[in-house]
Amino acid sequence: MTSYAKRTDDHLLSPDNTVLTVIDYQPTQINSINSMNRSELIRNTEIVIELAKLYNIPIVLSTVNVEKGWNTDTIPVLKRAVGEDAISYDRSSINAWEDKEYNEAIKATGRKKILILALWTEACLTFPTLDAIKEGFEVYPIVDAVGGTSLVAHETALRRVEQAGAQLTSISQLACELQRDWNREETTDGFDELLTKFGAFSNLR
Repeated sequence: MTSYAKRTDDHLLSPDNTVLTVIDYQPTQINSINSMNRSELIRNTEIVIELAKLYNIPIVLSTVNVEKGWNTDTIPVLKRAVGEDAISYDRSSINAWEDKEYNEAIKATGRKKILILALWTEACLTFPTLDAIKEGFEVYPIVDAVGGTSLVAHETALRRVEQAGAQLTSISQLACELQRDWNREETTDGFDELLTKFGAFSNLR
């Protein structure tokens, strides 16, 4: 069994060409989600964050209206998962792409493939996705860790961004795409642990 070397110019998602953004996982937003079970949403989001950290993918975290006192910060379990000392870009804009500091933080990573988690799907996911695509980025909403105010709002938003060129993905697909090869042994144990936690499998190897 002979694996090729890691690609230097990879059209698939890889740890070297992606950035993860986590937008508005705050109590008010989470409590308004009606497209999926909220506990499952939080667990799945935590798994995505842990996957990003396993593969050393940069994470850009954002909240809305914390500084104004209208909202509270990212929920503690997810803030801990990202890292308590992580910078969080607070904004007044519904569309994170229209916030200067957030926009610059994404672009400063130098990565053109954006993994996006955002609440709600119909607003805070849709708008930056459409803008980023317009500017030449590839955007990948992780569908089992995002949600909307209703199932129809969530599904309609995903249809809209997909028609604009977004590439929908799931947690298990993302994990397999990042791992790619069992010979990359430095991450296989973490990969197994996270997908077992997700419920995708146990002892696949």
